[in-house]
Amino acid sequence: MTSIKVPDEKSLKSVSELCLNESPYKDYLKSDQLFLEAMKENISWHYNRSSFYKKLIDAEQLDINDLKDIEDISKIPYIIANFFKYHETKSVSEEDVYLHLTSSGTTGQKSQIFFDEWTIQSAQKMVDSIFKSYGWDSKEKTNYLLFTYEPEEGSKLGTAYTDNFLCKYAPISKVKYGLRYLGKEEGHKFDVFGCIEALKSYEAEGLPVRVFGFPAFFYFTLSKMKELEIPPLKLNKESLVFLGGGWKGNQDKAISKKEFYALCEEMLGIPNERLRDGFGSVEHCIPYIECEEHNFHIPIWSRVLIRDVETLEVLSDGEVGYLNLISPYITSVPANNILMGDLAIKRNDCKCNLGTPWFEILGRAGISKNKSCAVAASELLSKV
Repeated sequence: MTSIKVPDEKSLKSVSELCLNESPYKDYLKSDQLFLEAMKENISWHYNRSSFYKKLIDAEQLDINDLKDIEDISKIPYIIANFFKYHETKSVSEEDVYLHLTSSGTTGQKSQIFFDEWTIQSAQKMVDSIFKSYGWDSKEKTNYLLFTYEPEEGSKLGTAYTDNFLCKYAPISKVKYGLRYLGKEEGHKFDVFGCIEALKSYEAEGLPVRVFGFPAFFYFTLSKMKELEIPPLKLNKESLVFLGGGWKGNQDKAISKKEFYALCEEMLGIPNERLRDGFGSVEHCIPYIECEEHNFHIPIWSRVLIRDVETLEVLSDGEVGYLNLISPYITSVPANNILMGDLAIKRNDCKCNLGTPWFEILGRAGISKNKSCAVAASELLSKV
């Protein structure tokens, strides 16, 4: 990747220093002050460039000089993720929009997020750093099975963009999409039998296999293999499963991670430590990736709060509430502090060696007709 630079190196010095740190989990606590300074720079950046954000800060009467230690980040006004489903707001000019992604699938309200070159490239560099830290970058030819939408011309869908981006960490031999694009009239269709045949052919070839995308479709594929009494496959031990997007509309079909990973090991022969899940959203592109204990650790580039579902006050570790994601990486849209609709719990007791806090997603709060990528995808699954 070419050299990555913040839009203004003078006013965003701490943002650059923090977000270009290539050690995702090292010295997490030591970075508190740098994180705070970066947030102050980011707040000022959006305040001076977004009329919406200026009104928000003024209405909440926030003075960035009152942000003196890391606990003070709770004072920074948050924006509910659903806001971006109904409003387009930017802190950069149209000419500086490098990429435009949406969070929704074929139906439902769409979050509109605009990225300048710094924002998307810094987020991608974070993924680079995490994959490198886990030793997942490889030079060996690899076959891919992507349980996501096959790209259509002009597609702005965030999940398809992300999963295709993840193919860069190992050279592509073949790619199979689980959600085939059948044209404008038919849209996407889940090709379960095509996925099974792809896995069989990948076993015969013997190359490492990487599986990315929605867990529900992967689970349905493995379940269909068992239902059809297809003998377990033995894929290359260097294969990797990296899922994301959640079960959402298929929550009634969801099984525990332990059961899911056991099924993956049984049917594909991929070792448990090569089975991981990821969490993120188009509104907040910081990568949260499972450790070997299957916990979502918080990297150095972000901080996570849990807020009470009634009072929205910050809760202590171990208490259940709304997931609040904070990071100064984004300069294109004032999305530096996002309150998600996910219920979560934060802890600091993982047995792995990463040494940072982690969180567990417990599900979505409430019922809404707004659909995310995974919800739209689940509608395809329900038609099978």
